Amino acid sequence: MSAQYQRFLKVLEKWPAEKSKVGSEEWRAEPAIKMSEAKIISGTAVAKSIREELRNEVAAMTKQSPDFAPGLRIVQVGGREDSNVYIRMKIKAATEIGIDAAHVQLPRSITELELLDKINDLNEDPRVHGIIVQMPLDCDTKIDSHRITDAVSPEKDVDGLHTVNEGRLAIGDLGGFLPCTPWGCLELIRRSGVEIAGARAVVLGRSKIVGTPAAELLKWANATVTVCHSKTRNLEEITRSADILVVGIGVAEMVKGSWIKPGAVVIDCGINVKPDASKASGSRLVGDVDYQEALQVAGHLTPVPGGVGPMTVAMLMKNTVRSAARSLERLLRSQWDLQPLPLKPLRPVPSDIVIARAQKPKDIALLAKEIGLEAREVSLYGNKKAKISLSVLERLADKEAGNYVVVAGMTPTPLGEGKTTTLMGLVQALGAHKERNTMAALRQPSQGPTFGIKGGAAGGGYAQVIPMEEFNLHLTGDIHAVSAANNLLAAQLDTRIFHENTQKDKALYDRLVPKVKGQRKFSPIQLRRLQKLGITKTDPDTLTEEEYGSFARLEIDPETIMWERVVDINDRYLRTITVGRSPTEKGISRETRFSISVASEIMAVLALARCLEDMKQRLADMVVAFDKKGKPVTADDLGVTGALAVLLKDALEPNLMQSLEGTPVLVHAGPFANIAHGCNSIIADEIGLKLVGKDGFVCTEAGFGSDIGMEKFCNIKCRTSGRKPNAMVLVATVRAIKMHGGGAPVTPGAPLNKQYTEENLELVEKGLPNLLQHIANGKAFGMPVVVSLNAHSADTPAEHELIKKAALEAGAFAAVVATHWADGGAGAVELADAVIKACEQGNQFRLLYDLELPLLEKMNKIATTMYGAGKVVLSPAAEEKVKRLTEAGFGNLPICMSKVSGSFTGDAKIKGAPKGFTLDVEDVYVSAGAGFVVAMCGEVTKMPGLPTRPAIYDIDLNTETGQIEGLF
Repeated sequence: MSAQYQRFLKVLEKWPAEKSKVGSEEWRAEPAIKMSEAKIISGTAVAKSIREELRNEVAAMTKQSPDFAPGLRIVQVGGREDSNVYIRMKIKAATEIGIDAAHVQLPRSITELELLDKINDLNEDPRVHGIIVQMPLDCDTKIDSHRITDAVSPEKDVDGLHTVNEGRLAIGDLGGFLPCTPWGCLELIRRSGVEIAGARAVVLGRSKIVGTPAAELLKWANATVTVCHSKTRNLEEITRSADILVVGIGVAEMVKGSWIKPGAVVIDCGINVKPDASKASGSRLVGDVDYQEALQVAGHLTPVPGGVGPMTVAMLMKNTVRSAARSLERLLRSQWDLQPLPLKPLRPVPSDIVIARAQKPKDIALLAKEIGLEAREVSLYGNKKAKISLSVLERLADKEAGNYVVVAGMTPTPLGEGKTTTLMGLVQALGAHKERNTMAALRQPSQGPTFGIKGGAAGGGYAQVIPMEEFNLHLTGDIHAVSAANNLLAAQLDTRIFHENTQKDKALYDRLVPKVKGQRKFSPIQLRRLQKLGITKTDPDTLTEEEYGSFARLEIDPETIMWERVVDINDRYLRTITVGRSPTEKGISRETRFSISVASEIMAVLALARCLEDMKQRLADMVVAFDKKGKPVTADDLGVTGALAVLLKDALEPNLMQSLEGTPVLVHAGPFANIAHGCNSIIADEIGLKLVGKDGFVCTEAGFGSDIGMEKFCNIKCRTSGRKPNAMVLVATVRAIKMHGGGAPVTPGAPLNKQYTEENLELVEKGLPNLLQHIANGKAFGMPVVVSLNAHSADTPAEHELIKKAALEAGAFAAVVATHWADGGAGAVELADAVIKACEQGNQFRLLYDLELPLLEKMNKIATTMYGAGKVVLSPAAEEKVKRLTEAGFGNLPICMSKVSGSFTGDAKIKGAPKGFTLDVEDVYVSAGAGFVVAMCGEVTKMPGLPTRPAIYDIDLNTETGQIEGLF
């Protein structure tokens, strides 16, 4: 026993028992009494209690979401046995609690970059809520351990070692992850019943792992803290002043009883191996405090082992469960934390481009986070647009979908009635003003109209998508991917015809299945071809000559080819072309044509696919022609399915943009509304419906009037997706109603007749039947119809009231006037209120016809119900094709009616709402991959042409500022 310790014991004889509490500073002359031993703070017992609490928390999480489990990954480089012991302890504790813990063991040979990649994978894995990297790294290569710990996402850094979490602790932000050992120390002090606030605390040791963070935690618990280290003078004197002494100096039994204030709380973080001949192992574990001496002086003391060690593991588990709870809360959160962008509408209302450029968009990564997307689910294209991974649908599979609203229009004038503008005004009102989770879902516009005469499709005024230039130009290249895939198929089709016409069976077969290094085998797509032919052989050398021919020859009938090349530009001179005129093609030429890219069946496939596998199957099923026996020839027969899928893989991911008021907008796919079904993608809607949650809204648009876009939205898109829209918004204008009442022609670029700029109730009255037919169309599908009058400056209150009254009498759920073009979301609040109430009515949606009906009967059902026609009459050619398609097995597909958009009839000159007319169907063909049969009602060009003065005259690039000028 040291002389110093003997002197200290004499002092203790004069120390009163009641002054042995933490915080006692007075000395009083009292009769000497014998002090009791310190109370042992059992880390083992406290850790067990914490694990039980965590087990209950995890069980509660499972009740909320049965498939959810906290996930912990322990990354180890090499295989040090001492590390293995700790890892086994952690996994055992995690398993008891209900945490899905896994040991990720990596080889010693791993490089720093490979290790960083592995950690990044874990950062992006939604099943993982906590990541720890076991130190030290047992590796052959040089690895910066600090860089590794900082590579772990701060949101998964359950060790609390990331610089961000350390920094948060330093400034008193305890909302991050706390380092486990110091946090365990604090928890031991608290559970001992000792008051920390106001106490003097001394921390012996300043390591990054223990000393420094322990001092910060005590400081923010309102203790007065002193940190000591190897250079500290008068060390014993300072430690004797401590009401709370935390020791993590790394020297065995350094702190003696004489260093300790009587009655103090002593937390020993040390763990050292000391020789001990009495032990079978020849050694024992001791702490940094001389336990036996401290036991006689301290008020509370942690043992070694059994003190801080178990608490470190327990707090690691607590951090993991905390991280999982946050993840689950985000998963189940019903309300977004969306910060709208303020609008300051100007008068007079500036041009669309001026308005768009005056509003600075949010960083798209911030918007993605606001609406509940994980970082791994977002691929940034700069800071204003992004693609959303399809994996979000897996993560949100169990989440209830929101309300589904389709925005359609009455039969429009050539100027358009503001359907997209109304959609954008509605979502801005719902999202920014009514504070509902709301997502707009739009088609991507084609460049053809952008450079032609129509202009952009981003909405207008103070209700539009921004940045509008990027929205209306390349965006993320989806349309270009469609063009490339379409034209690859066209090239393969003509090439196959050429080679079949210029080679004999055996030569053709040998080239299709060539020998590579002395061996040859069928590719997977060729095996599918054999299966289709009923050939079960898999060895290319075992086919008979007859089988060679069956496999190698598709025998395409050139007269039946339905596949055309495409380009995303209006080019009238490509409407009819001849291919194969080069001498190298040996006279095998044919007449064909180009379509605009968005008219490609591949665009319709992109819009209707539900996942990558579904898209690939639809691509395989696309019929490009018929063979000479009348059987369909598919893209799969041509061997091109996989290549098409590769080109379209990224294009299947929807694009994220935003409105002028900072609400989210999904932009994806853009099939022609008269040739195809005219709707954005099913995938975009599905992602939107999951993200908004059960009380939110996804508002999507159907092309042209309700007779075209909305009918196909319901009968084709909703039939495919299985979704039932809750309500329909019908966009109308006084101008369009007057036109259908017999008003003067409306011509783009020409001044409006005064009939449209002055009040004319008689003309409105005559035009109402067109609007009423569109209301009836929505009701035919069981949807409540909300009529939105898109207000123009020349409208009068009397005209609005007349229209609203007629709409309500016709069965519209509501009829409101909206001023979103001039006022943004604030001008569509009444519309938003009406939509909310309409969606509360209960879903009565129904489809218009059963698929089992013959093709002609389905056409009649559409024409008589949606258009007011008397009957459908097929041309002889159409009648023959209906027969052929039915025999080929396509008779049970839905119908896609292709007709003019400016009239209920097949003649764009006929306005109003005529009844009982005959609708002529001139041609019929199948889009087997998209999954519908197209009925052509008259000539509808799939390749628009440029006008005399297209928009290109006004479009320029300012080379000094880099800005696009004159686009809108």
